[in-house]
Amino acid sequence: MLTEAERVTLADRLHAAERDRAPIPPLVLQHPDLTAAEAYAIQLHNVRRRGETVVGHKVGLSSAAMQQMMGVDEPDYGHLLASMRLSETEPARASRYCYPRVEIEVAFLLGADLPGADCTEEDVLAATEALAPSIELIDSRIEDWKISIADTVADNASSAGFVVGAARVAPDAVDVRAIDAVLFRNDEPVARGRSDAVLGNPVTAVAWLARTVAGFGVRLRAGHLVLPGACARAVDVHPGDAFRAVFTGLGEVRLSF
Repeated sequence: MLTEAERVTLADRLHAAERDRAPIPPLVLQHPDLTAAEAYAIQLHNVRRRGETVVGHKVGLSSAAMQQMMGVDEPDYGHLLASMRLSETEPARASRYCYPRVEIEVAFLLGADLPGADCTEEDVLAATEALAPSIELIDSRIEDWKISIADTVADNASSAGFVVGAARVAPDAVDVRAIDAVLFRNDEPVARGRSDAVLGNPVTAVAWLARTVAGFGVRLRAGHLVLPGACARAVDVHPGDAFRAVFTGLGEVRLSF
């Protein structure tokens, strides 16, 4: 078990890596017994250090494709902060990030607080005001994306940014499990998937998240955005890339660099 001083030291290293765009070796090389709970405490330390408004939460690595790509066997989870919100009309600077990648996700906009440890899929659907198309920008402050589940949880689930399209669709207006999505880069399709790639149902991922973070005193609140995980594999970002994601029943969203 890590001491408080060791957790703070690891949080400091991740904070500096993000600030300086200087990735560090995996935390588990030095602390092979680092647990997901300890990693989440490290994440929370850095979230509180930033002093920003929390605008939502995310589940990552929730599809078999992403777990295989990253070499892990369970989802991760993190915070979305106000400074992570990106624009459809203003290009993001790729140079701000270490190893940027984009993913396509069905975003949940909460109109009511979710329960904690007892949260069910029915609770999620009742609390969801609308679904929306989104692109998440992920990044790793761990060298070469060589992450364990503890590494990525400590690193705020590799969060870096997100953009949400204009559409707002009631969850009972579509089959949440059967939303097809295609990601285009400079008008060429580079990834495609369906919403049921996310734990069989993205609603399941949101309920899992609410239960998981409740143990740390964190709740998913009305007004929050929840990203349940990617419908397809992540795609590397390069300067000059222009991405467009198209979702059946939800419209589209754009992000350029």
